[in-house]
Amino acid sequence: MDKKMSDPISRKRFLRLCGSITAGAAVAGISGLALSRTGKDGGVFWQIDPAKCTFCGKCETNCVLAVSAVKCVHANRVCGYCDLCGGYYRSNVKDLNTAAENLMCPTGAIQRKFVEDPYFEYTIAESLCNGCGKCAKGCNSFGNGSLYLQVKQDLCEACNECKISRVCPSGAIQRVDASKSYLLKDG
Repeated sequence: MDKKMSDPISRKRFLRLCGSITAGAAVAGISGLALSRTGKDGGVFWQIDPAKCTFCGKCETNCVLAVSAVKCVHANRVCGYCDLCGGYYRSNVKDLNTAAENLMCPTGAIQRKFVEDPYFEYTIAESLCNGCGKCAKGCNSFGNGSLYLQVKQDLCEACNECKISRVCPSGAIQRVDASKSYLLKDG
């Protein structure tokens, strides 16, 4: 029998063995977390159900990140791209111009491009969007609801218990299967 195996384990060898086991467990845990975040093991993601969202503004202020992982999304196939967009302009605007006081978005995240009279194409600058939901609320109250909110998975911390979900008054923030990590709005 090997002398090393039959002798009592030395403190140095014991600590080295424990360190190896701990490091291995940490690597396995990080790998498991990465797999569950990407959904490769059938994991789940936090997401907003567009049918339940009331655009209360809590996504902007209650995310654990400094700038919320919730961003506005534009469903191009739903929208008519009209010049009078309720998600782009504040209500009761006197002149349809892009002056800041006329725009619904407080950060200027909604960009529009003229297509043909009276149609415009709207895009969201994700880096400017803070998830306040003002544009989505305006779009849903005046228009067809083509602007809505989603949790962007590449920004989300994948908290075990999403802070926004705990304060959401409509229960719109929920865990969804990785195959549905983005809940799309059909119209």
